[in-house]
Amino acid sequence: MKAFREGQLVTVVGDRGRLDGIVVHAPSLVRVEVAVADAERGAVFRTVHPKTLSERTTGGEHDDALRRVIRRTPSGGFGPRGGSGARKGRPGHSHASGHRTTGK
Repeated sequence: MKAFREGQLVTVVGDRGRLDGIVVHAPSLVRVEVAVADAERGAVFRTVHPKTLSERTTGGEHDDALRRVIRRTPSGGFGPRGGSGARKGRPGHSHASGHRTTGK
């Protein structure tokens, strides 16, 4: 099974035909998140099996738009930037402070 890397140009082969795409994130060996150009909705993200992907070497007509969508995606949301190491809140404030006594 071939491993895909982020930013790699791929072609997705599925029931909708062949779509050019860009790998957004490969969280496991059986799942790859890809940005593809959909004729009805524009650029969208799809999670596909690596067997439906093939590497392409030439650029496609929608590659610039796909890269812009990937760049605009919020970091805490979809994709690699919100991985397992991501935390909510401010760094250094991992839990609330304890109860303060009244000084009895």
